[in-house]
Amino acid sequence: MTATVPATGQNSHTGHATHTVFNQSAPRVDINEFTSNPALVEALATFAPQADTDKLTAIGAEVGTASYQHDAELANTYTPVHRSHDRWGNRVDEVEFHPAYHRIMGYSVNNGLHTSAWAHPGPGANAERAAGFMLVSQIEPGHGCPVSMAHAVVPALRLSPDLADFWEPKLLSTSYDPELRDAATKDGVIFGMSMTEKQGGSDVRANTTRAVPNADGTWTLTGHKWFCSAPQSDAFLMLAQTDGTGRDGGDALSCFLIPRILPGGERNPFFIQRLKDKLGNKSNASSEIELDGTVGWLVGEPGRGVRTIIEMVNRTRLDCIYGSAAGLRQGVAEAAWHARHRAAFGATLIDQPAMANVIADLQLEAEAATWTALRLADAHDAPDDSTEADFRRLATAVAKYWVCKRGTHHAYESLECLGGNGYTELFPMARRLREAPVNAVWEGSGNVIALDVLRAMAKQPASVAAFTAELQKSAGADPRYDAQLARTTALLQSAAADPAGAPTLARQLIENLALSLQAQILLTNAPTPVAEAFLAGRVDPATRGIEYGTLSAGVDLGYLVGRA
Repeated sequence: MTATVPATGQNSHTGHATHTVFNQSAPRVDINEFTSNPALVEALATFAPQADTDKLTAIGAEVGTASYQHDAELANTYTPVHRSHDRWGNRVDEVEFHPAYHRIMGYSVNNGLHTSAWAHPGPGANAERAAGFMLVSQIEPGHGCPVSMAHAVVPALRLSPDLADFWEPKLLSTSYDPELRDAATKDGVIFGMSMTEKQGGSDVRANTTRAVPNADGTWTLTGHKWFCSAPQSDAFLMLAQTDGTGRDGGDALSCFLIPRILPGGERNPFFIQRLKDKLGNKSNASSEIELDGTVGWLVGEPGRGVRTIIEMVNRTRLDCIYGSAAGLRQGVAEAAWHARHRAAFGATLIDQPAMANVIADLQLEAEAATWTALRLADAHDAPDDSTEADFRRLATAVAKYWVCKRGTHHAYESLECLGGNGYTELFPMARRLREAPVNAVWEGSGNVIALDVLRAMAKQPASVAAFTAELQKSAGADPRYDAQLARTTALLQSAAADPAGAPTLARQLIENLALSLQAQILLTNAPTPVAEAFLAGRVDPATRGIEYGTLSAGVDLGYLVGRA
């Protein structure tokens, strides 16, 4: 019997022609994510004209490759695994990662995206580092957590010069070495942080972990931490109660450095109870840990633990803004790519007015976040400017609240632009949607940040003065902005006049502070069509919408779509 060989393009089982794939977008690879992002390029040129754009162009090219994107997919598919004991029964508490995760981490550390602003300080250093951090976070955000903590820990460590002398050179190194061993034998290290406990969460003063002094100057800690990020790190900052260190002579929180491996190579008692099974952020290990006879070193003054660690918190909050802005960019870039390569109802999607409005609106949100992120980085590049320090105290909290919260709805709307494709795991938007809430939750969820803003207003009035002075720079530029500024000023006055009732208005206040700040930054720095679109789509009550895709007539949709 002679078999019949089907013609090319036919199904061997049925003899029918196979389905030819058409009207699908090509893979979005080999796109330089830096040079193709005009908002990031322009904001960097504005706030850090001396930045190394050749380096950022190289990073943009790398994260756009199919291999980097595949590593991101692998790192989120084959997620971290906790190994409590080795094969002989020794307690080791190690976290095993897919090699793709280590390739991604290695690339970020090798390029100094963790601590380059400390290693090479100067004009534009924080803005350049922010741009690089945003580029890698756009494709693989989970590894940004340990990268961010390594950056943020430096100012806290400097409160204890002896500790900083040993640890800081290793933090500033661009050598990535994930092996857990005595830090004295390593060129580069990564730091983590663990603050919250199960009974208190963000109310860290409810922490029950205790530390008692030892004769050799170290301390012994006992307790449980409900969230410990990146438990594979070489060392951590943690808070613990210490006897008699409060201003009233009672107990108070102090800050401690906890290494995983003690000097000489012995493992510090650091028991991982489990890794958290999270909604997103899958590539990053988050854990619960037990401390039982764990050795630590005091950082800063005893009883001043919150004050010691707060700058680390502020820096990680700043990176939450960067990471969320990166997510907004990924969302609109993927949506625009799909819309440019798919047709429906007789025209390419991008040429359909309804879709063009959605893409333009998504781009507007990403523009505002990107320009805001780089302005905040710029404020951190002026360490000795008291006005900038006061400005960033309030502006960082306001932007952290607003930009991070905008991420989830933006990710969903971007996903919807891809239709059913977006809802599948073969495209990156499902992962981005799950990732989006994390930056709004970590380092202070919405109400925690809202109360922090009120606290700053009450205890640091100079921060309000600096913030409002920034807003006043664009007064008179546009009637819509002036009206928004007036609404914001009225809310500030209401909150100040009634501190007891201020928490009720806190979210409304922060929303207006954020919109005013973004409008001011765009009016001052961004291309006119972007600023005009923001005033119409976000500020003016007569023309702004609720859903994306509701930009009013007169907005230059084509200009925004082109930038997407």
